[in-house]
Order: sequence, then structure tokens, then C-alpha cells
Amino acid sequence: MSIRIGYGIDFHQLVEGRDLFIGGIKIPHEKGALGHSDADVLLHAICDALLGAACLGDIGVHFPDTSAEFKNIDSKILLRKTLELIKAEGYSIINIDSTLCLEAPKIKPYVAQMQQVIADILGITVKDISIKATTTETMGFVGRQEGLVAHAVCLLTAER
Repeated sequence: MSIRIGYGIDFHQLVEGRDLFIGGIKIPHEKGALGHSDADVLLHAICDALLGAACLGDIGVHFPDTSAEFKNIDSKILLRKTLELIKAEGYSIINIDSTLCLEAPKIKPYVAQMQQVIADILGITVKDISIKATTTETMGFVGRQEGLVAHAVCLLTAER
């Protein structure tokens, strides 16, 4: 049996006039994340962690922001496609641990729903998905609410 660890990180600017999607759900907020897709920072970090663990590059390799095909795409679709890529290499997900860095909005009320959305897409249980959040204590671009960051780590296994 082979075990692989992967790490992903993603950043998005916060702007007015966009919806805020985190973890596959729309969260009410006066600003949304700017990006080529729906800019779901958490799902993008998870995709990168999964792809990295399988040595398949990163999200930009598979879903380039220069492609009209991915313009305004729902990141849940990207996560599904990422799962297909890692499964084609013979990998299964053991668990995912993630951290969101943002000042607002508070995400605690949405964590269970995010876990369920991600679990349903990836075919794992909510107990296999950790979503935490922190602030930067008003320091830097996150503290000024100019952007947000997500980190994700995953563990994959394969019979080899």
C-alpha cells in the first residue's frame, strides 16, 4: 500500500459585486471572491492538495484560467473532475484537513454544510473532512478584508 500526502493553498481577492462561495456553498457577505471561476478558495486549495498528492500538477494545469471552458465554472465541478483524475491514478482519499484565513464573515455556522457538500462530491464521510478558520488579527491583506486564503492537506492511499 502507498500513502501520499498533498498540500494546497489558494488566495482570492475580495471585491464588491461578486457572490462569496466557500466550500461549495454561497455565503451571505457584502464582498465576494474575484476569480476566473466562482473563486471558491477552499475547494481550489483542496483540489491542489489532491492533485499534488497524486503528482498531477496543480489546478492551473488541469483547469487553466485562460480557458473559456472554465469561465465562471462552479468549483464543485472542478473538485469532481479532480477526484476523477486521482482515481484514474489508483488513489483513494483518506482525509482532508483545511484552514481558512479570513476576517469576515464568520464561517462556523456554515462548516457542517461545507463538510457535507465536499463529502458528497468526494465519496467520503464528513468525519474525514476538517474545516477550520482563523483571522490574521487585522494584519495584512486578509486583515484589511482585501482577500482570503485557504490551506488544505490531504492523505491519499493506493494499492500498489
